[in-house]
Amino acid sequence: MVKKGKVFIISGPSGSGKTTLYKRLLADKALAGKIAKSISVTTRAKREGERHGRDYFFVSQKMFAYKKRAGHFLENMKVFDNYYGTPLKAVRDILKTGKNVLLCIDVQGTKVVARKIPKSVKIFVKPPNMEELKKRLVTRGSEDKETLNLRLTMAKEEMKEVGLYDHKVINNRI
Repeated sequence: MVKKGKVFIISGPSGSGKTTLYKRLLADKALAGKIAKSISVTTRAKREGERHGRDYFFVSQKMFAYKKRAGHFLENMKVFDNYYGTPLKAVRDILKTGKNVLLCIDVQGTKVVARKIPKSVKIFVKPPNMEELKKRLVTRGSEDKETLNLRLTMAKEEMKEVGLYDHKVINNRI
C-alpha cells in the first residue's frame, strides 16, 4: 500500500504570525522529511528579503490569469488587489511521495481546499487581541494607512470563520 501524505493548512489574518509559524515548522529538524511546503503564486510585489521561487512565485496578472484558465491552481483568490494561488501539481506531487503538505493560505482559500480535500487539517492562527494585531501590522511597515485599516477590517471578518478550523492557536508568542 502506498502511503499518502496529508494536507495541513495554516491560516489566519494578516499579522497573526501564520507565516512565521509556517516557516518555523518547515525549519524544524524533527519534521524534516515529513512535511514540505507548497510555494504559492502571487501577483503582489516582493517584500524586502523575499525571493522568487523560495517565498512565492511572483508573476504578472496576465500570467496568473493564464494559469487560472489552464487549471493550474488547487485554490486561488483575490486578496487586497492581488491574486494568490496554490499550484495543484506541486501539491499532488508532494502527497504522492508520502510527505505532508503545509499550506499557508487565507480563510477564503481554506474554504476551497476544505471542499476539495475534506481530510485536510485546518489550523487557525489568531493574535491575542486586535491591539496586538494592529501593532504587528504597523511594525511590519509594508502597508499604507488605508491598507492597514482594510487589513484590520478583514481580520475581524476572518476571525468569525474560526469554527471552520480543526485547531485554533492564539499566537501571543511564537
